[in-house]
Order: sequence, then C-alpha cells, then structure tokens
Amino acid sequence: MSEILWRPGAEQVAATNLNAFRLWLQAARGITLADFPALWRWSVDDIPAFWTALWDFAGIVGERGGVALDNPTAMPGARFFPDSRLCYAENVLRHGGDRPAIVFRGEDGRRVAWSRDDLRAQAAGFAAGLRALGLGVGDRVAAYLPDIPEAIAAMLGTNAAGGTWSSCSPDFGPAGVLDRFGQIAPTVLVAADGYRYGGRTFRNAARIREVMAGLPTVKRLVIVPVLGDAEALAIPGAVTWESFRVPGAALEFTRLPFSHPLYILYSSGTTGKPKCIVHGAGGVLLKHACEHLLHTDLKPDDRLFYFTTLGWMMWNWQVSGLMAGATLLLFDGNPFHPSPASLFDIAEAEGMTIFGTSAKYIDAIAKAGLKPRETHDLSALRTMLSTGSPLAPESFDYVYRDVKSDIGLYSISGGTDIVGCFALGNPMGPVRRGELSTRALGCAVEVFDDGGRPVRGRKGELVCLRPFPSMPVMFWNDPDGARYRAAYFERFPGVWHHGDWCELIEHEDGTVGMVITGRSDAVLNPGGVRIGTAEIYRQVETLPEIQEALVIGQDWDNDVRVVLFVRMRDGLTLDDALRARIRQTIRENASPRHVPAKIIQVADIPRTRSGKITELAVRDVVHGRPVKNLEALANPEALELFRDIPELRT
Repeated sequence: MSEILWRPGAEQVAATNLNAFRLWLQAARGITLADFPALWRWSVDDIPAFWTALWDFAGIVGERGGVALDNPTAMPGARFFPDSRLCYAENVLRHGGDRPAIVFRGEDGRRVAWSRDDLRAQAAGFAAGLRALGLGVGDRVAAYLPDIPEAIAAMLGTNAAGGTWSSCSPDFGPAGVLDRFGQIAPTVLVAADGYRYGGRTFRNAARIREVMAGLPTVKRLVIVPVLGDAEALAIPGAVTWESFRVPGAALEFTRLPFSHPLYILYSSGTTGKPKCIVHGAGGVLLKHACEHLLHTDLKPDDRLFYFTTLGWMMWNWQVSGLMAGATLLLFDGNPFHPSPASLFDIAEAEGMTIFGTSAKYIDAIAKAGLKPRETHDLSALRTMLSTGSPLAPESFDYVYRDVKSDIGLYSISGGTDIVGCFALGNPMGPVRRGELSTRALGCAVEVFDDGGRPVRGRKGELVCLRPFPSMPVMFWNDPDGARYRAAYFERFPGVWHHGDWCELIEHEDGTVGMVITGRSDAVLNPGGVRIGTAEIYRQVETLPEIQEALVIGQDWDNDVRVVLFVRMRDGLTLDDALRARIRQTIRENASPRHVPAKIIQVADIPRTRSGKITELAVRDVVHGRPVKNLEALANPEALELFRDIPELRT
C-alpha cells in the first residue's frame, strides 16, 4: 500500500468544487453520491447524465440541444451533444473587468499584464482582422509563437471568427514547421520575429521566410514584435500585430456545432510525419471544465501557471483556465535562467497558487539542490501538477520535503490525443507516494491484459471502455478514418487503446490510484517478461551521480537485452563501481529482470520539443534503422552518440 504523504483537511474538502458539484447533483438532480468513488462510478455508468450535469454546473454558454450522446455504444462513432451550438472563445472570454487575465514574465525579467477587458479587446481586434481578410468558417490560422499573451488572443480571436487554430513553438526549424503546417494549408500565419532562451536572442526572420515559401495558401503573415527585428517585417506580405488588428472592434462570437474543429494538434512525429489530430470545440470545453473545476479545483482567485510551449497540449489546457475566471501566469524562456530558482521567483512575486510543470523539471531542481521552502515565500501555493512522464516516488518525497509540505501534488497523465488527461488529481482525497490520484471523471478507464481482459494489481494496457467528449473529431487528410481507427481502436476493437503501460491500485477507502510505467510501445521484453521503462528510471535517477537516463531493449541472441544509457552530472565519469551500484539498486528495488545487461555513459540524451526522451528513436539508431523525422527532436544531433557503439556489439 502506497504511503499517504498529504491529506486535505475537512474544511478544505468541504470547500472544493468537487464537493459543491456533489451537493449540486443532489439538490438539482436528486442524485445522492456519498463520496468520490461513488461520484466516479456514476460518472462512467451514466455518461450522458454526467456530461449534461457538468455542462449545467459549469455554466457552459450555448444551446445544448436535447440529445447528450448519439450512437452511445460506438467507438469510434459516438457523438456528444449533436444538436448543440457553442463557441469556445465565448465561454473562455465571458469574464470582463479590470482583474488580470494574463500576466507574462520573460526570462529577461520583462513583465506584461493584461486585464480581462484587455484580452477581450485584443481577441476582438484579431477576429475582426481575420473577418476583414475574408477568413471563413473552418479556415486555418497557424501560429509560430512563444508563450506570450498575443498567442492566446490570436487563438481566441481565431475561434471567435469560426476558424481553426494550430501552433508550434519558435524553436522548431522550418522543416519541422512545414511537416505540421504544410499538411493543413493555413490561410494566416502568425509568427514572432524571434525569442529569448538561456540569455541568448534568436532571430527568426530567415526561418519565417523559409516557412512562408512552403505555405502557398497563406494570405497574410502577422508578425508579433518580440525582439523588434525589422528584417521580419520586410518579408513580403508581412504586417505587424497592431496593424492587422482592428482597434475598437466589437467582440462577436460565431457559434458552431459541438464537434466543429477548434484545434489541430500534432503527434510527436518521431516515427514519420506528425499525425494531425483534430479536436472539436465542445469536447475541449467540456473536458477542460471537468479537469479544471473538479480535478484541479480551479477558482476565480487562482493564479494558474504551466511551464509549457505552444508545441505542447498543456498550452491549450492552460488557456481553458480562463473559463473559471482564473489568472494565467505565462513564462517564456529557460526555467534555469538566470538561476535554477527562476520559476520559484515568479511563484513568489506573482502569488502563484497552482504550479504546473514536468516530472523532468522536478527531478532537475531536486538534483540541483533547490530548497524553495527555505528561500521563497510560497504561502499562496496550494497545488503542484506534474506531467510529461511518470513522477518518481522520490520526486514526491522531494516536493513535500523541500518545496512545501502542505500542498496537493498531483501527477497527471493523458496526451495530445485527448487534449486532456485520463489520470488526474482528487482534491477530496489523499496524495499517495508514487501514484496518480484517480482516473478522470467521465472516462471509463481500465487496464487490460494482452487478451483484452480487465486486471487489477498488475500491469497492462491503459484503455477507455466508453466514449468521452474529447476524443479527436478526426485526423486531417484521413477521409475514410482508417488512420484514426488504426491509432486507437485496432488493438482492442471498440475500446480506446491509449498506449500507456500501467497498473490500477485499489485502496481500502474505495479510491483507485494508478501507476504508469511508460509507453507500451517502449516496454522492454527480456525473456518474455514485459517491463515498463519508468520502473528502471525510478531507481537509476535516485543516484546523485546520474543526471538522467534512457533505457531501451536491444535485440540480442534471439531475445531482448536491457541497455541503459546514463548522462552523468558535470565532471563525473561512469566507472565499474558505479555500474555495480546501479545494478544493485535496480535488482534490490525492482527485480533481477530489470537489471541492464549494458550500462553506457553518453554526453546527451535526445528528446522531443516538449521535453520527452525519445526511446524509440534511440532504439532505431541502435538497430541501424532510420529515424523518420529528426525535426520532431529538440536535439537530433544527440542521436549520433548512440550509433555504432562498440559495447553493443558484444
């Protein structure tokens, strides 16, 4: 049984949105649910009733229609609220006034604050500029931007005008941008003239020229002057952000069907061109309302931060926090510049209440020896969220020991495929060491064995048995839906297969936690036993000499052997004594089957632009196979460190 590290007090539980929803169900619907486990069970047993109730509780603006779920047993094929009409931006921008909507902080110390009225005016002006250009319903607007306020205004303006938004961060090279935007034929490109990272300035004019040359459908290039670089404005067709916007324009919203495309997001693209995943406005709105209001307990006084870029779905997730009336805290740059404590400096200065980041960041600040509870006033901070990879038990220990002891720490997990999460926090329940607190409300998440049978207390494939609103509407350029079905429904017909290798853990209080041990396509299989890579990382990264690690299965002697690559702390070298200690740690805390056959030091580890290590790409290099899309990687040059390694020939 996992150790309980923190539990909310009775007054905290009573004040949660979750408890308010439970009481509202009893008063407004006559549904009595004693506790969270009962609420979760009802939410998946009566899916139409749950999502209808959430629509009303959250105050979704729009015409709901009389049907909550059409074709309810079809996956794919089920349709939520098929008669409804709504606008995502109308819901997100429903709060006006002079309270702050967005506070931006750059790594250089620059601070920009927009009130709710400021954001509404900026979005209205951008929407009017699109309409003046003749943008029609469903036309695409692509963004090549850092995490700045203008990005949010442009996205909301695009949706208000009926358009569809797609984005990537400005550190993508032109080939990576064109691999994405080249598939969707955008009408407008919004780009920053550059960005700052790690104390350096990066000018993007040359990249933008190359991107524009590959996007013949673009009618207008809108330049956001982050650096004030005149070269970007010299590109043919370029106009400034201010000249494109129509000042004083009225804020008009185009209401469209529930499944009208709001976003086009992209898979990581490490095994070929990225898949273009289309998400509907209603599905995003409802799923995020559930995650923000109920699982994150987001309230109007909150100041919500997520360390992200426009190339990661957590940017889209954070924006929806505006619907609850919260203030969004944005940051662009290197979180370790000018010091490893930079994000905590912002947390203190801005009264951050919810701090969202990645598991890798938490591990990195732990290894850097940060103890923010001793150096910063974090009295406002009540929640930390972690995603991107499983949060190790030792990282839970670190947060409660060195960041803050009285805090809800929630490891959450989902992905671009659902623009949300399958596992989230439970503000009414305890935080258990090494566990994701609960399955998402309204998502019938289970774990299957290889034969498609539900299992408890042992590892298997994460699946969802019933429809949920934020399933993709479609893949772009997939007219018969074949690629969509192959991605999620071929492994277990009629069941969503997510691709995570995990375990559900039942507790005496009726709650069910989850432990994720890696992507199932990266699971190791030595001697026919399936091992999640996170089980090895969890042990290796407890050793102070090791900065980070990557593990793969190498085909060897008609079997698979485990190969571990480690990046050492600066100035340290891997030796036989440390190899022995690594093996002993893994053997004692995992199992003998987890022990790597080879342990090899490397200078760097390749990762995607959203910060995830790329086990599959390394596995391909080790086996002499081509990596199909290097542009998906933030540091593709690191792959060469894994090519033709002598130790892997014996």
